[in-house]
Amino acid sequence: MSDGGAEPLGIIAGGGDLPLRLAQGAQAAGRPVFILGIEGWAEPGSFGAWPHGFARLGAGRSMLDQLQAHGCRQLVIAGRAKRPSLTAIRPDAVTARALAKIGTAYFSGDDGLMKAIIRFLAEEGFEVLPVQDVLHDILPGPGPLGAALPDAMARADIARGIAVVRALGAVDVGQGCVVQQGMVLAVEAIEGTDAMLARAATLRRDGPGGVLVKLTKPGQDRRVDLPTIGPLTVAGAAAAGLRGIAVEAHGTLVVDRERMVQAADQAGIFVTAIRPDKFNPEEEITP
Repeated sequence: MSDGGAEPLGIIAGGGDLPLRLAQGAQAAGRPVFILGIEGWAEPGSFGAWPHGFARLGAGRSMLDQLQAHGCRQLVIAGRAKRPSLTAIRPDAVTARALAKIGTAYFSGDDGLMKAIIRFLAEEGFEVLPVQDVLHDILPGPGPLGAALPDAMARADIARGIAVVRALGAVDVGQGCVVQQGMVLAVEAIEGTDAMLARAATLRRDGPGGVLVKLTKPGQDRRVDLPTIGPLTVAGAAAAGLRGIAVEAHGTLVVDRERMVQAADQAGIFVTAIRPDKFNPEEEITP
């Protein structure tokens, strides 16, 4: 991470708890923050304790002006978001210029789009930092995160899920899927993980429950849009009748880990971080 000193960190915030946790982490490190919430994504009233502002997605001039007015040069982009249609953006002159530079990347997958956005921000004088540069313990190493462990069938489902998610990632479509007894119940596309889990709940089969697998995409820019799980993911997995969650070690953001692990243990769901390229379903995962 570049040395920002006491320079304020700009947080471009979508929904969920991650932007606030970033603000807390920066403050703990002695760094002030300014949170720029995106209207329709960030929850109104959630940033009351921090210097903050809001802007709609198409108001690029307002976004840049607010960040510059608060002395932000380094930025982190975090939180839940849904890609809008071009007609819903209602771009101002700055956003229209950005869209012109982004070009066909807008119609590619999320990783291609985010890389183009990072390039545009760099041209405007900003440096985009990864979440893990601020929250150093947010990426788990390999191994189980809770008490439950995957059995042989669950490990076979994880292996199947790795193959499926790698295929999705190769065409920049999604980062997750649900597999039950070798059957792919759902794959993640634009709807996101929570909606995918809700859909998987309607497709579950009798017998041992399935597994959610989340991985980074091949060649993904690790500054933005890493796979993310937290307590809500566990709740969605439990509601879908899943037995567990497998995520990429050193490649998945785990938000509110303590509460997430507690929820997983209470539900009897395993959560484990794996190395996809080294995963062997014949080998037991041990604490």
